[in-house]
Amino acid sequence: MSQEEINVALLGFGTVGTGVYKVMQRQKPEMMQKLDVSLNIRYILVRNVQRHMDKVEDPEILVTSFDSILADPGIDIVIELMGGIEPAYTYIKSALEAGKSVVTANKDLIAERGGELIQLAEENHVELRFEAAVAGGIPIISPLLNSLAANEIRSIMGIVNGTTNYILSKMTDEGMDYQEALAQATKLGYAEADPTADVEGHDAGRKIAIMATIAFHSRVTFKDVYTEGITKITAKDIAYAKALGWVIKLIALARNTREGIEVKVHPMLLPETHPLSSVGGSYNAVYVDGDAVEDVMFYGKGAGEMPTASAVMGDVFSVARRIKDHCQGSTRDYVYRNIPIKRVENTRSAYYVRMRVENKPGVLATIASIFGNNSVSIEQVIQKNKIENDAELVIITSNVKERHIKDALLILESSSVVRGKATMIRVY
Repeated sequence: MSQEEINVALLGFGTVGTGVYKVMQRQKPEMMQKLDVSLNIRYILVRNVQRHMDKVEDPEILVTSFDSILADPGIDIVIELMGGIEPAYTYIKSALEAGKSVVTANKDLIAERGGELIQLAEENHVELRFEAAVAGGIPIISPLLNSLAANEIRSIMGIVNGTTNYILSKMTDEGMDYQEALAQATKLGYAEADPTADVEGHDAGRKIAIMATIAFHSRVTFKDVYTEGITKITAKDIAYAKALGWVIKLIALARNTREGIEVKVHPMLLPETHPLSSVGGSYNAVYVDGDAVEDVMFYGKGAGEMPTASAVMGDVFSVARRIKDHCQGSTRDYVYRNIPIKRVENTRSAYYVRMRVENKPGVLATIASIFGNNSVSIEQVIQKNKIENDAELVIITSNVKERHIKDALLILESSSVVRGKATMIRVY
């Protein structure tokens, strides 16, 4: 007999949880046409029932204990939207072991323990889906697993954090400094009260770890990702970039090279003509290079109540179809390689270097000599601003190993000709 109703439990009723509830209510009239089955929210797990009673049609579905959800054999799908590692990990693990499929938007958990949970879903013949964990409303996990599965993915690069992209866009378009742009992002709700995870690149690092694992079929966790944030980017750097025909973006990058997987998050100077350069405000985009498809880009809202709810509900619909057709258990561990992680010191890039130097004859020759002794070639030198008796120098290097540029800067910063610490930004 065909199942006509699928029961769902929602863990967490914050911004995204509220969005999921709204989408499910909106979709009720067409659910039978789309799925040939109806979805019913039987429980919503919250901390405080009274706080959420006016948000739902039936307050009886609000509960404060996960045990009642776990013990109900009629629950088919658990949607986890609490975030963080615990208690989310324990709840998801328990749900999978109880034969309940899980949909989650938890990037922290998937980046750290996704492999273990995928294996658990496989063992229990249920589904684990996490499309919303990477880029909000932008579909990227499903395309990597399905539409692009016939490709050998060579690289993924993307703007996957809306907060930092909003800040850098304001600095570029309106000439704001970092603190002013951050204050505006906080006021508008794009940045949290503590923005560290966003502005230091940790959020983007977790997302690129998930994408790299799927794309290269080799386990990548957050601790493997080199992260560098945007807090040191100044209006001066933005202005130099503009003058040179570049745009500064926080880029999450993963490459599969002969020496191993290169996976990192850092600011990067992109040519104005690059597709990612035009991604402004809080929008996100992911740029994928495959050996068959070549270059494709996925673009849209990377966060927010309804865009993220859209991705969550896409997974829910997919799982519901499999339950209805009695074919759960499609979750498979797509990791079958063991590729080493390439150390950031051995990665290569061109570099933008800005430094304050002593304004006297022979300084440039000294700098060029130190760079040359450390295998760093100079492509371009710009000297525009004078600061008291010093000069501001911008140097663009050729493509060199990161350890060589860092060695050169360490020597330069300890020399008598350079004042203070230099600014270094990688160039696409």
